[in-house]
Amino acid sequence: MPTTPARIVSLRAAGTCFAVELTEPVPRVLHWGADLGELTTEDLTALSLTAEPALLNNALDIPRRFTVWPTEADGWSGTPAHHGHLSGTAGAPRPTLAGATHRADPEGGGELQLRLSEAASGLDIRLTYTLDTHGILTAEAVLSRAEGADPAPYDLSGALTLLPLPRRATEILDFTGKWSRERSPQRRPLHQGSHVRDVRRGKPGVDSPYLLTVGVPGFGFRTGEVWAVHVAWSGDQRYLVEQLPEGAGVHASALGGGELLRAGEIRLAPGDSYRTPPCQFAWSADGLDGVADRFHSHLRARPQHPRGPRPLVLNSWEGVYFDHDLGRLKALAERAAAVGVERFVLDDGWFSGRRADTAGLGDWLADPTVWPEGLSPLADHVRALGMDFGLWVEPEMVNLDSHLARTHPDWILGPAAGLGPSARHQHVLDLSRPEVFDYLLKSLDALVGSYDIAFLKWDHNRELHEAVHAPGDRPAAHAQVEALYRLLDAVKQRHPALEIESCASGGGRVDLGILARTDRVWPSDCNDPVERQAIQNWTGQLLPPELVGSHVGAARSHTTDRVTSDMFRLVTALFGHAGIEQDLTECSEQELTRLTAWSALYRELRPLLHTGRTVRADLEDDSRVLHGVVAQDGSRALYSWARGATSPEGQSGRTPLPGLDPDARYRLRVRADLGLPSFHQVAPPQWLTAALDDWLTLHGAVLTTAGLPMPTLNPAQALLIEVRRQM
Repeated sequence: MPTTPARIVSLRAAGTCFAVELTEPVPRVLHWGADLGELTTEDLTALSLTAEPALLNNALDIPRRFTVWPTEADGWSGTPAHHGHLSGTAGAPRPTLAGATHRADPEGGGELQLRLSEAASGLDIRLTYTLDTHGILTAEAVLSRAEGADPAPYDLSGALTLLPLPRRATEILDFTGKWSRERSPQRRPLHQGSHVRDVRRGKPGVDSPYLLTVGVPGFGFRTGEVWAVHVAWSGDQRYLVEQLPEGAGVHASALGGGELLRAGEIRLAPGDSYRTPPCQFAWSADGLDGVADRFHSHLRARPQHPRGPRPLVLNSWEGVYFDHDLGRLKALAERAAAVGVERFVLDDGWFSGRRADTAGLGDWLADPTVWPEGLSPLADHVRALGMDFGLWVEPEMVNLDSHLARTHPDWILGPAAGLGPSARHQHVLDLSRPEVFDYLLKSLDALVGSYDIAFLKWDHNRELHEAVHAPGDRPAAHAQVEALYRLLDAVKQRHPALEIESCASGGGRVDLGILARTDRVWPSDCNDPVERQAIQNWTGQLLPPELVGSHVGAARSHTTDRVTSDMFRLVTALFGHAGIEQDLTECSEQELTRLTAWSALYRELRPLLHTGRTVRADLEDDSRVLHGVVAQDGSRALYSWARGATSPEGQSGRTPLPGLDPDARYRLRVRADLGLPSFHQVAPPQWLTAALDDWLTLHGAVLTTAGLPMPTLNPAQALLIEVRRQM
């Protein structure tokens, strides 16, 4: 039961701590980071004393404090927690504490809820912090106008949740990217001023900041203290880390984020409210892998998290594109079943008028020319072969060359002056219009019900530019995301067993807001394993492997034109929710045999891959990648040693296997089920030869401290190493 808290509230779990002092007028943050342990009343009083900074020259005459809702009233000259106006007035908010409740969970963590009141604007701010048992701190706020307040609407320009960082956090890591190269990391020092990443695409985008991390200099996968934030929202976003010369109270800087609001987008009349997206914060003393482990554990603890084996998928896109023919697709399904596929997904091209990407979006009925009997002949055939049937959809979009656009041009999102340029020949439907929402829900409900669909690949292939409601051109990006969430929730409510994949030109909508309603993401349209090694590696900074689609494509990549070996493609795709995306009817018997062996290996290893801890080694350059998954109890592990490019060194040297117990004894072997990689050497290290013939027993200290002398591989090659603890 929530209780009225003491003056200082400390939420503690999994080695982390968030401490707040209920000062007046606004509570202040005392600490966020490593657990401070069980503190006595005297200790907490001392902690409060150490939260008082020095009085600076040419500054406020009282000590600055970094509060839970920083504004200029605190002497905070950085980005405020919220700002807006009431018909040009109430521009200097002075929130005051109006109430607080605290709930401690027996297993660790708990919740702190603070109510702030702002008299000038009539705003009531309810700020909630929830620390889960895995150390993820979720902060969200609801800003409401009180009934009976000034009838003029309050124009909310921005609302962010912010937490302080210590002086030693001086290096920033976030992400950028483009189509087919999502989640490319970028590092820089934290300087004075603001590092701001604004997203104005109506979705996170392929260049999404994704997870903004600040840490001690040189932090890596396995080492260094780091603090991170993720904005769990599928629309416009703002991430920031800000450092002012005067600091943030006794702290050095502030980290946070929220939704990027367009002018006039949120106008709060009396009785209206706005809920910020959840901002999810994580701290770790063990580098990026420590943060990843917290997020993976947090996601796996959700009630809706996939529990059963993740079925091996075949997606038809790179196999047939728009060339839909029942006989060809049946043959493809038969080959898929023969190699061990468990879910067959028919991609774009099945609906009315859809012979290319220029027409048909919005008309969610099977094309009568290509599919005179509907999709049932294919869906029934797929199920008769023992596979689930899945389907591609893009409900939020419309082609102007469609029955829907010709019948309801007013359903398209855009300004009164006329639609702007198309992207991929398409425009955006206004989901916030009830008639649009109802049409899409009815269409999707009919599709899923009629064909017993187990899986929807839900795509989103353009950005939201000029996302306004005509005729008044009021901004609509926020309402669009809320309507999307309602639509996903409604489809799921009608079809609880349905799985949905979030795809947006590949990995353009990968966030924990969309994943609260979907079951996996498609991280990139690029199946080239050289690119996928990095894309999947960094997608894993937030998401566990079972939520990340990873497909084997053809030898020649359809996105890069690079040719790679099947062994490298298969090993790369193994570390995710695996699938196939190529025309199996054109594969040789040797290729099909290799795919069959790989599918068996995936089924054998997925209990480990989809429940264990993701680990990554800190190496000297990006040409080599060592990553793996270690069972939660440490009993077994699987590693991939991969090379994407050449490097000057002939010897790779001793490389520790991360995540093992240095005091245990292990058995190790090389998994050659898919063959061996091509080596750039006359003979491999001696241990590798021994581990090919039988299990090799080694002490944990040798594996995880001294390390193994790894073989030097040719580019675009990978080696699989399995480790089991000796009982």
